[in-house]
Amino acid sequence: MDPMQEEYFVQFNQDCTSLVAGSSNGYHLFALTPDDGVEEIYASRSGQDTCLVDRLFSSSLVAIVTLSAPRKLIVCHYKKGTEICNYSYSNTILAVKLNRSRLVVCLEESLHIHNIRDMKILHTIRDTPPNPRGICALSPCADRCLLAYPGSAAQGEVQIFDAVHLNASCVISAHEAPIAALAWSQCGKRLATASERGTVIRVFSVPERTRLFELRRGMKRCVAISCLAFSACGLWLAAASNTETVHVFRLQESEEPTSAPTDDAPDTASWSGWLSSVAAAGAGLLPSVGAVLAQGRARAAARLPAPAPRVQCAITAATGKSPRLVVATSAGDLYMFALDPVEGGDCTLLRTHSLLPRDNTAQEASPGPGASYALALSGRPKDLTDSLRDREIGAALEGSPPRGSFDLRDPRHFPPMRTADTGDH
Repeated sequence: MDPMQEEYFVQFNQDCTSLVAGSSNGYHLFALTPDDGVEEIYASRSGQDTCLVDRLFSSSLVAIVTLSAPRKLIVCHYKKGTEICNYSYSNTILAVKLNRSRLVVCLEESLHIHNIRDMKILHTIRDTPPNPRGICALSPCADRCLLAYPGSAAQGEVQIFDAVHLNASCVISAHEAPIAALAWSQCGKRLATASERGTVIRVFSVPERTRLFELRRGMKRCVAISCLAFSACGLWLAAASNTETVHVFRLQESEEPTSAPTDDAPDTASWSGWLSSVAAAGAGLLPSVGAVLAQGRARAAARLPAPAPRVQCAITAATGKSPRLVVATSAGDLYMFALDPVEGGDCTLLRTHSLLPRDNTAQEASPGPGASYALALSGRPKDLTDSLRDREIGAALEGSPPRGSFDLRDPRHFPPMRTADTGDH
């Protein structure tokens, strides 16, 4: 395959400080730097076509699925080059989600919940509605460890499952059409949803199931929304689709309350009052009029040079800078946009990076994690004992930030730092 035409699996980590890219030659880890740059911190060079890969925050724990073994999940310590464990499932693995408490494996009609500390299976949700695209979302917050997945294949229902107490929490009737995308806020209290129509995005509070925001992406055409992403502060929500435009919404109620007229009649003297009266008068005949007027529009938008089959986005922030909208595509490109928090409008493209493989003789000369990973796929002499596996998991988790809030403004956390002795952290 021509490397310039290769498609990548791209995924940001849970706090959007780094991203992974799976390719036909293994997988790559990249760190986002304060100067709007991207630094490759690791390349596996395993020669295996990696179709799914996810990194746990800034730790050394990586979960991998390959095309040659699509039913097997491999958990590795990438810095040490060791395979911690692997699990085989009854069907193709469609998605893998991690936080500091749980690891979730999504199959088409089941979900498997593991304890992140020893990788043992705690619970299996069986006979879920058909979910061929592996749509699910695990809250990044371990204290509110909630799992969301489609509750119906015909309607836009979302099932919320408590992954700590291992019981169903609630069901949200989010849309009329089937669910296409889900995303949790960093605090795990808000859930964003989109349907297959791709015109309206809704944000709910959980477990109250209260609809907080209704956001309209567009009215002219239906699109396939592939990614929803909250900012760490929860003020912004980005939506990426199969088009060339990424929309950004501001999640904040109006600071100035609308002043009501002194009497019961609507104030039709003003333009807004006239619109309100029209909406009220037509509510019985056209129920959608009031809803359309109440829907929020995108505060900002970023336009890519061309649409891509798969797009992932994230909103980051650094001290003294405006928020950044970061967009990664399956074509292997990464775009850095500046988001104006006051004016909004079109986001300014700051830098473009290529995630295509780069030669690195130092990494290729030593066996490193890539060789160990390739050996793991061909079979190991013996499995790790439970105690050794637990120690390996503990060592892999050492690089993860402590439980609690993750401050992107802290230079010790954003981005991962590099030292001469250990390579990267």
